[in-house]
Amino acid sequence: MPLKAILLDVDGTLVDSNDLHVDAWREAFRRCGKDFTREEIHAQIGKGGDMLMEALLSEEEVRRIGKKADQLHLELFIERYQPRERPLPGVREALERMKADGLRVVLASSAKEKELEGHLAVLGIDELIDGKTTADAAEHSKPCPDIFAAALEVAGVEADEAVVIGDSPWDAVAASKAGLPMVGVLTGGFSESLLREKGARAVFRDLRELRWT
Repeated sequence: MPLKAILLDVDGTLVDSNDLHVDAWREAFRRCGKDFTREEIHAQIGKGGDMLMEALLSEEEVRRIGKKADQLHLELFIERYQPRERPLPGVREALERMKADGLRVVLASSAKEKELEGHLAVLGIDELIDGKTTADAAEHSKPCPDIFAAALEVAGVEADEAVVIGDSPWDAVAASKAGLPMVGVLTGGFSESLLREKGARAVFRDLRELRWT
């Protein structure tokens, strides 16, 4: 089937926010009595908060401090860290190329609504996107496929008519579970070998070099 839509991850793919999320999570966990290295947290970035906490905390800790840590992360990120984020190189040019190719562009994000609003304010690409998802669109976050399934519905296409662009191994895993091909970029701090191991069919340095066909 001909390609009709691009499903775009946002954090680490369009905005340079992964390290900011690491710092916000680390501070949130510390306030809840847990201390993790930056490397431990970064390895889980790209997952939704629920899945990230399940990977780092015990079941008992998730029950006891999970909601507090998740809320602290959101508050800290929006108030302290998100004002420092910037668009990654080549975002507008890449989206303009997608639109010139006649493709529908949907942001497949599991961010909270307020987070995504902040991303969009930084990016200034509203006229280049055809739709978006947030955490409210899925019961389970990445690496579960729910977000990409929701993005497919927004795009109005089938899985064999779309491709995912993302920066994390969890984008690759979630895309595979949704029956979607995934193309990776290295702007999120994950290695090419890891992205390919998890299912990326191609990997590019950044959006300036990106090709989707």
